[in-house]
Amino acid sequence: MPTTLFTQRRALAAVAAGALLVSLAACGSDDKDDTGKGKDQGKGDKTELTVLGAASLTDVFTAAGKVYEKEHPGTKVKFSFAGSQELAAQVKQGAPADALVTADTKTMDGLKGETGKPAVIAKNRLVIATGKGNPKKVKTLKDLTDSELKVVLAASQVPVGRYSKQVLDAQKLKVKPVSQETNVRSVLSKVELGEADAGIVYKTDAATAPDKVDAVSIPDSQNAVASYPAATLKQSKHSKEAASFVKWLSTPKAQKMLRKSGFQKP
Repeated sequence: MPTTLFTQRRALAAVAAGALLVSLAACGSDDKDDTGKGKDQGKGDKTELTVLGAASLTDVFTAAGKVYEKEHPGTKVKFSFAGSQELAAQVKQGAPADALVTADTKTMDGLKGETGKPAVIAKNRLVIATGKGNPKKVKTLKDLTDSELKVVLAASQVPVGRYSKQVLDAQKLKVKPVSQETNVRSVLSKVELGEADAGIVYKTDAATAPDKVDAVSIPDSQNAVASYPAATLKQSKHSKEAASFVKWLSTPKAQKMLRKSGFQKP
């Protein structure tokens, strides 16, 4: 092949390759800005709210969070559930969070310097949880004093434990629990697993395990009412979004979900 023809073909190939590279670079530049980052990067970012919630709210809040996210596509809600006293300790230690919902007003009141103005979003009552079919035939609070009965309660520092002590003391009943748990779900779990014959929990918690436990009602005259206040946290980096979520908890849609789960009106 003549040298001149060979040289021309090489030149043409180089030009074609160069054109292809320019074309690919142009296509790539459509998706990037001057910093080299995609132009659309960040458009799908969401504000992530961390909500500290009492353990008894686990099921209803998990469902409510999904509804809230659909109504507020720019916000993602992340929950952390535990006993109210544990949540309060986290807030005092400066754990990053945006809102708090406790199972009693006492715990919330102890955080006045850390929260916005709280609003009660729901109420609850106590029941006696027993194994399915109530094999020990527990019918009243007095039955819990039977020394042959394995009873589990929440510790007195936990709201449900404090309410339990309140109703037992009012009836002048002495109950010796086989264990004292850090939150209501732990009490329920002990009964579900057969590690305890009975335990005092919230009505809503017993309702989450209808195939594993029975709920023995406690008369209103002997019962206690648990109030659930919600508030924003002053340490929040998303105060506007946190306030929006707390306010939403009192809307008809959120309240309907709470009622359906067994919580009472505020």
